[in-house]
Amino acid sequence: MKQTDKDSVDLIAAQWQKERPELELLPMEIIGRFSRIYKYASRTIEKCHQDFELKPGEFDVLATLRRSGEPFTLTPSQLFNSMMLSSGAMTNRLDKLADKGLIKRVHSEEDRRSVYVSLTDKGLELIDLAVEEHLNAAASLLEGLSEKQKGELNNALKYWLSLFERG
Repeated sequence: MKQTDKDSVDLIAAQWQKERPELELLPMEIIGRFSRIYKYASRTIEKCHQDFELKPGEFDVLATLRRSGEPFTLTPSQLFNSMMLSSGAMTNRLDKLADKGLIKRVHSEEDRRSVYVSLTDKGLELIDLAVEEHLNAAASLLEGLSEKQKGELNNALKYWLSLFERG
């Protein structure tokens, strides 16, 4: 696609321009493109996770445990705080992952009320394979961009995200 080619958002913007020429459409165009790209990307990443019989949230739990480093163990609170989930949603995910044999819950020796969540050997093996395919899927979504464009896009998105996360 060349810079002069029209995409689906250009067609929508042209209709609005004709009907309401006084409107500033650039914000709608940016968010519209961002939203459409997100949908394409989500489908690709979800398909990747399905290949490993994981839902996206289950992948996130396993990936969070894996990137925490050895012994690949966190408390449920550490998990749901890092993933911005409710404790109920986290419990549901943990139950499903435990049923699949991918994580185990271990009670603390010091305080039996404290529980730790750890990757099992099976979970570690699965997430190590799944994260490689996840990265391959993400890379495939960016194939049409040059290295320079990827860097510029990453920097622009990083800055934009920082505007929301300053809070």
